[in-house]
This record gives sequence, structure tokens and C-alpha cells, in this order.
Amino acid sequence: MAFTFWLGLLLTALAGLFSGVCMLPMKFAKHWPWENTWLVFTVVSLLILPWTLAFATVHDLPAIYAALPASVFVAPLLFGFGWGIAQVLFGISIARLGVALGYAIVVGLGAMLGTLVPLFVRHREILATGRGTLIFCGVGIMLLGIAVSARAGKAREGSTERVGGGASYGVALMVAVLCGLMAPMLNFAFAFGQGIAEEAVRQGASPSVAGYAVWPIALLGGLIPNSFYAVWLLTRNRTWRHFSSAWSPDVWFGCLMGVLWMGAFAIYGVSSVYLGALGTSAGWGLFQIFMIITANLSGVLSGEWKDALPAAKKGLWTGLALLGVATAAIALGNR
Repeated sequence: MAFTFWLGLLLTALAGLFSGVCMLPMKFAKHWPWENTWLVFTVVSLLILPWTLAFATVHDLPAIYAALPASVFVAPLLFGFGWGIAQVLFGISIARLGVALGYAIVVGLGAMLGTLVPLFVRHREILATGRGTLIFCGVGIMLLGIAVSARAGKAREGSTERVGGGASYGVALMVAVLCGLMAPMLNFAFAFGQGIAEEAVRQGASPSVAGYAVWPIALLGGLIPNSFYAVWLLTRNRTWRHFSSAWSPDVWFGCLMGVLWMGAFAIYGVSSVYLGALGTSAGWGLFQIFMIITANLSGVLSGEWKDALPAAKKGLWTGLALLGVATAAIALGNR
């Protein structure tokens, strides 16, 4: 039991590592506009790789889907669609509110709800126990760590982020909150799509890979708004012509982003099995923490913090320390 828990924790950390660096290749995409690279990333990560992984690891996938009533597919598909909308809203929130405030609201709400909602719905019996208390404390410390990290990021940028006042600011704030509420829907799609995984196990699939049967359905929902937004931008900006240079280096950066992103969620799906019954609740919190830590450390290693003020650097390391404490609390509660 101890071995599987530690293996699950290690895999969750690896998933967070992949997720934390999956957008890094975008920095090197210099030849294509954003929407061209994003469409490649979307098709690779939300369509090609989920189906390839599912067919490669789950025996007779069509038979598994055929054995299930249509109602089983509704929750993961709709939750995936909601998460896809959140992806689009995230970019709008950052543009309107700035990175620090937008990041704190969206990631904070997403991490909290993605951890607590499956816990309340599927494991209500542990809420009043010591384990539940540890998880609640861990989530609280995680939110504090996210807020401190976001404040440090704002200080690093020299507090240049500005937001307007009045109605426009209120609308932007509502958009960020809505995005935060919808951001964990990908985890809901996986958590509430376990009927598909259970059918895969009944038909002979290993429990560790049965979750791969859920991702094609969940991510199909997310594919719709993400691809629609990219296509809309391509049409509005008249940037379809950039695809004529199909062998541009940027196509490989888009593909690499897709591999890293899907790799993160493929590993998370396996780690949630090894973490046990709370794998899709406490596991999501741990996944988010490792992702944030990786993203911040990659910024340090790439020189983003080299010229930051001492107060900003202190805030960064304080935030990372708080996230480390949150990791310990949630992991102990899960164990």
C-alpha cells in the first residue's frame, strides 16, 4: 500500500512537471501568429493523442463504448466542453486583469474546486475525519501559496499591471471568477467519467490504464470551443496563409506543447489510481501544486527572476515554501 501511494505521488509530481512546462515551447514559436500554433496544439493534444493513447492501451475500445448507455458519456463530454470555454476565458481574464490578479483568481478557484467538489460528492464520509481536516488545511495553505506567488510575480514585473475601474473592471472580475469555476471541469470530466473506466476494467483492461478510455470523450468536449476560438482568430486576422509553410519550425513547437500537455494528463490519470480512493480529489490538488512549482522554477532557471527586486524573490520562495507545506498536508490526508 505504501509503495503504491509513493508511486502515485511521484507520478503526480511528474505530471505536474509536464504541465508546468507545456506552454514553454510557445516562447520559441516566432514564425506563426499565436492562433496558428494554438490550433496545432489543440488538434494534437485534444484529438490525435487521446484517441491514439486509448486505442494503444485499452483493448477493443469500440466494444467498451458500445456496451455503455449514452447517458454515461454526457457528464465527461459536457464537463470537457465547459473546461474548453474556461481555456478561452482564461486568456481574456489575463488580458483584462493582469497576470497576478487573473492567475490568483483562476488558478486558485480551479485548484480549490477541483479538489473539494469530488471530495464532497464521492467521499463525503471523510469530511469530518482527521484526513478531511488535513486536506482542508492543505487546500487553504495552497490558496495562500498561490496568492503569495501571484503577488511576487506582480512585484517582479515592477507592478506595471493596470486594471480599469467601474463596470468594465466588474465585468472582467466576473469573467475571471466564471473561468475559475469552470477551470476544474476537466478533472470533473475524469472523476465523473469513471463509469467508462470501470467498463474498461470489466472488459479486461488494467485499472492503471482504464482511465485512458475516458480522455477521448472528455477532451472531445474541450476540442470544440478551443478549435472554434482558434479558427475564429485565423479568419478574423487572415492568418490561414501561414499554414502554407507547413514545415515551419513552429508546427513542431505546437506539437511538442500537445505532447507535454497530454502527457501530463495521461500520467495524472495513472497517478490518480495509485493514490487510491481520493486520487481524483486530493490528487488534483497535488497535481496543481506541482504544476505551479514547476512553472515558477522554470521561470527562475530561464532567467526571468534574475533582475527582480529582493522583495519579489522573497515572495517567490515564500510562496513555493507554502506550496510545499500544502503538498505535505494534502498528501498525508490522502494517505
